[in-house]
Amino acid sequence: MDGSAKQAFIRKKAVESRSDTAGTKILWSRHAVAELVNEGWNRAEVERCLEAAELVEDYRTLHRPLPDCLVLGHLIRDDPCHAVVAIDEENDRLLIVTVYRPSLEEWENDWSRRKE
Repeated sequence: MDGSAKQAFIRKKAVESRSDTAGTKILWSRHAVAELVNEGWNRAEVERCLEAAELVEDYRTLHRPLPDCLVLGHLIRDDPCHAVVAIDEENDRLLIVTVYRPSLEEWENDWSRRKE
């Protein structure tokens, strides 16, 4: 799956999760939930920002159980949000590996390019 297909899959699952009362379209790792709390965010707002998320980095699948990538989304109050998302195409779902607020120390002010 190439980067544009990953981005489309993530956006599609995020939209589908709005009506997924069983919570099967987007799963959260324990680490991601801890980071969510640290940032003061909630699942719904992060999942909503994934609906328009843009792929920032596409990670190699070597030594990884699922293809994953780093995406950038913006929360309701326009805060930037980075999420590492694993694509579980076989089970038609996403796994949120981690989420965090990018810092200007590491990222350019567009939040999509690491500083050199």
